[in-house]
Amino acid sequence: MPALLWLRRDLRVADHPALLAARKAADGDLAVCFVVDPVLWEGGGSVRRAWLAASVRAVADKLGGCLVLRAGDPAEVLPALVSELGATSVHVTRETTPTGARRDRRVRRLLEEGGGGRAGAPAGGASVEWVETGTPYAVGPGLVRNGSGDPYQVFTPFSRAWREHGWPEPAATPRSLDLVELPTEARAEKLLDDALADDDLPTMPDAGEDAALRRWRDFLDDGLSDYASARDRPDLDGTSRLSAYLKVGAVHPRTLLADLAGRRGKGAETYATELAWREFYADVLHHHPRSAWRDLRDGLAGLRYEEPEDAVEAWRTGRTGYPVVDAGMRQLLAVGWMHNRLRMITASFLTKDLHVWWPVGARHFLDHLVDGDLASNNHGWQWVAGTGTDAAPYFRVFNPVTQGEKFDPDGDYVRRWVPELAHLPGKAAHQPWNHPDGYAHGYPQRIVDHAEERREALARYEAARR
Repeated sequence: MPALLWLRRDLRVADHPALLAARKAADGDLAVCFVVDPVLWEGGGSVRRAWLAASVRAVADKLGGCLVLRAGDPAEVLPALVSELGATSVHVTRETTPTGARRDRRVRRLLEEGGGGRAGAPAGGASVEWVETGTPYAVGPGLVRNGSGDPYQVFTPFSRAWREHGWPEPAATPRSLDLVELPTEARAEKLLDDALADDDLPTMPDAGEDAALRRWRDFLDDGLSDYASARDRPDLDGTSRLSAYLKVGAVHPRTLLADLAGRRGKGAETYATELAWREFYADVLHHHPRSAWRDLRDGLAGLRYEEPEDAVEAWRTGRTGYPVVDAGMRQLLAVGWMHNRLRMITASFLTKDLHVWWPVGARHFLDHLVDGDLASNNHGWQWVAGTGTDAAPYFRVFNPVTQGEKFDPDGDYVRRWVPELAHLPGKAAHQPWNHPDGYAHGYPQRIVDHAEERREALARYEAARR
């Protein structure tokens, strides 16, 4: 009874329930495939494509080179691959994102109907079993509910209920797989090669499950104890840097939570809470698919926005004249990652100082972040913009100067990413306009006055509420 495992956001071998289920069903005849889906491939920026390509290459190595690569519409590729293998079941990790869930419903229907009459359908038109096992999250989106059976709208009660709900122990790692080898499609190989050959790519971390677990072990040894106090400091290496690996499923959050369970202290508790934020946003997107690119809350539907092309371009390229904003945007372009505190500061600047609708910034982030996750990214933007899960957030307007001085107190982060300010000592790097030589090396003047734009943002908010 051959079986086929279709990898998507689960590019690993350890703690992989769908892999175990497929192995058991296959009874020795198991093939593992990855499909380069043009809808997702072309919709992502070059950075996300490259990170995905590197992660696929890494899991192929982990599987001993036995990953079957295909390219095309999964509704056409999977039936053809099932026919080629003679498989009687297709195994996946459950998907809950709007695009992924729609895709899976379409593929499942075709397989269960015997291929839907398409070319490459299973031999004889036989129905193929569709098996969903596990989820990319510790707790599957949709499972955490309040006492009335409704989904949570606010993070704090969700977080409490999420912890009370609990999650299974990590799944066992198979000792051997004995995978079936099938020819790999040249077109799929070329797409991965081309993605990795882009000359404009930022410096990215090592990809794959082994790299993720090494990073995690290093963080447990050297970073967890100080995480609660250091995680908001972009000038320090105080975060785990695992978000990119979680994005592609090179490591499962349940693995991380199991390691945290035996550790006491504020660091372990705070890290688990950060994982809960990721699960909360996935849950929100599951219940409100339209919130992927539209305001979750309609209370500010009448808010007036601007489309200042020159100012938006200055924001994208790190030329706003506000040092901490520019440092964050330049870090994003250079390494495909940005510290979370800077994500909030730069998002606030675009939405509150430039009065730009949040999807403009969300799209830019998704195009350039190696960890660009639709649920976390877009709902994080809405949290800052005031249209998301926070009940009264619009009055929160991040001051780029005070934020910089608080979380980069010695100016080291700014000087690292804004070399035009490397000559300014300490906190002076955050206010070059107050230093006689602040603009000596070509740093741009401020494109807006923050105090004025804050007043304007609040005035627009009040008008929209009325």
